[in-house]
Amino acid sequence: MKVLLVEDDELLGEGLQRALVREKLDVNWLRDGEAASADICNPVYDTVILDLGLPRVSGIEVLRHARENGCDVPVLILSAQNETDERVRALDSGADDYMTKPFELSELMARLRALFRRSRGKSDEVVRYGDIEINLSSQIASKNSNYVELSRREYVLLLELLTNVGRILTKKQLEEKIYGDAGDIGSNTIEVYIHHLRKKFGNDTITTVRGMGYLAPELD
Repeated sequence: MKVLLVEDDELLGEGLQRALVREKLDVNWLRDGEAASADICNPVYDTVILDLGLPRVSGIEVLRHARENGCDVPVLILSAQNETDERVRALDSGADDYMTKPFELSELMARLRALFRRSRGKSDEVVRYGDIEINLSSQIASKNSNYVELSRREYVLLLELLTNVGRILTKKQLEEKIYGDAGDIGSNTIEVYIHHLRKKFGNDTITTVRGMGYLAPELD
């Protein structure tokens, strides 16, 4: 997947670029709205991650320019602004999704995949795994159609496992997903969250691979 990242914050942009490349994405990082306006309609891009508070030209103006010129590339807004009016303005201007900072990389990746599927005619806002469903829009998880209450970090951990079915994820990888670069992480923190998820969704949902990590096993 080829992604256009438009973010003027050097620290955030650099970290996000590295994270996306680790996820095997091809990333072009631009730092201002003027450059983004000139490049956003390039057909090589599968998705766009767009900050709103850009120098020279605002993110909203970049977005409007793209839509007025017939560019239908999926656009995910990243913004520090969480007000409803700002969300509505962005969506009405042509945004396909909206996330507020700070955010979890696993959720960002899931939303990018959902946008990519929709753009290819495979609309699916739900991650399904057996009798478990995660609605990406509402961020609600359910089992057998019954709502399951999750903490923020439980949600991120479950989503990461269920979007990587059959793939072993190390404890360090999972810690990075739910904590980012935060320090002072308890030595058994991941184990505690895994225990909680197993109680809520069943022991078979998550398999421990001794000495390596955890995975959601492939279903028959």
